[in-house]
Amino acid sequence: MTALAEKGFEPQILAFCCKYCAYAAGDLAGSMRLNYPVNVKIIQVPCTGRVDMLHLLRAIEEGADGVYVAGCLEGECHFLEGNLKTKKKVAAVRKLLAEAGIEPERVRMFNLSSAMGPRFAEIATEMTETIRQLGPTPITSVGRCSAAAIMEEEK
Repeated sequence: MTALAEKGFEPQILAFCCKYCAYAAGDLAGSMRLNYPVNVKIIQVPCTGRVDMLHLLRAIEEGADGVYVAGCLEGECHFLEGNLKTKKKVAAVRKLLAEAGIEPERVRMFNLSSAMGPRFAEIATEMTETIRQLGPTPITSVGRCSAAAIMEEEK
């Protein structure tokens, strides 16, 4: 465990969740009263295919310690191939981060169905623990992440 983790570092994590599956799974987790870390800020998107590489990189640039995309199960995307395209985008961002000397584990992609509320909670916990072990984002010039600020940039 790093010295920062011992001092109570709490990571800021941004999750882009597809409306039909991952966001619905999060809603189910809440209905089931499952506990998961409050560190995860969720942005609902119509499809993970709408998440661009720039969204992921911008989140890190704005101070998010970790970012993940959660969408439909592979082959079950409501928009046919949105999650498959985003899987490639996430892999490309991870490669860019590694080339820049930033841990690629800070960006991930998960696939789940709307009935997987417990898995949604597990993912949030898993991501929080992973980022807690890595420590704060090495990009500190801008400050902490604000989901509202990132979405405002889209307008």
